[in-house]
Amino acid sequence: MRILLLAALCLLAALPLRAQTPTPPTRLGLCAACHGASGHASMPGVPHLAGQRLDYLRDALRQYRDGRRNVAVMRAAVGPISDAELDALAHWYSAQPPQAQGNP
Repeated sequence: MRILLLAALCLLAALPLRAQTPTPPTRLGLCAACHGASGHASMPGVPHLAGQRLDYLRDALRQYRDGRRNVAVMRAAVGPISDAELDALAHWYSAQPPQAQGNP
């Protein structure tokens, strides 16, 4: 009985961790080509997105989509993205751990 209770408590303790990890968004592939799936860009001049503030990422994506940020490659990549897809991408990249200091 103790083992069953202990197992149940461990499972309940792990639930908040599972709830905080977002599911990879369906539109991640095109973004990952330049920014990396985990938000750590490997191409020179491409910004890292991992660990950026959620509101910053959401606003930047909206600005690319709406043309307020006129960067051709980003306009093409974002295209006609829905608000739900935009939010999923922003959540994903903001939840990724930022790159350690000193790493390119």
